[in-house]
Amino acid sequence: MIARKPCETFVGRQRVKLYDGGRAPNPRRVRVFLAEKGIEVPRVEIDMGAMGHRGAEVTRRNPLQRLPVLELDDGTILTESIAICRYFEELYPEPALFGHGALGKAQVEMWQRRLELNFLFTVGQAFRHIHPAMKEWEVPQIAEWGEVNKPRAVQFLEIFDRELQNREFAAGDAYSVADITGMIGIDFMKPARIALPEELRNVRRWYETVSARPSARA
Repeated sequence: MIARKPCETFVGRQRVKLYDGGRAPNPRRVRVFLAEKGIEVPRVEIDMGAMGHRGAEVTRRNPLQRLPVLELDDGTILTESIAICRYFEELYPEPALFGHGALGKAQVEMWQRRLELNFLFTVGQAFRHIHPAMKEWEVPQIAEWGEVNKPRAVQFLEIFDRELQNREFAAGDAYSVADITGMIGIDFMKPARIALPEELRNVRRWYETVSARPSARA
């Protein structure tokens, strides 16, 4: 078991505060990453359902009004989930979730980007443009665009399924940040009303493996 690392031990004795957005995919990516690292970070819970991410507390830290937001005690602000994860990776390189060596890191980067841009993003577009709860978030909400993205997400998973024939995890034989992105994309398919095809057996096997990790409950 990984020892829990309190935030006070960070390089430069920087204390940090994470503005978190609950079950939304990007805040959850950071929480799963931190759980894998065994890092505990103080969190400020923002109610995104009540549009808390558009309030003054978040807006003055991130004018894009998006979560998560990491604030250091010197006033430095980091946004974007992968940038925040990279910050912690540099401070705590083991277990390595961005890969080892030039090739390993490049492979993780490649699959992280593929899973983020071709899968998680398309699932998110389907959800944001179809789900009734997102009507006030996505203006204009264009149902036709949401429907267009449903088959795109599945088409990518078909490619991913073939890739997983000969390896356990997204980028190779070791669990990485790419697996976190992919797992959360699969979880996001349900509210986006996208069915995971039964025939994608390698994807299903991989998903069962990564979602069984304790960090998946973060």
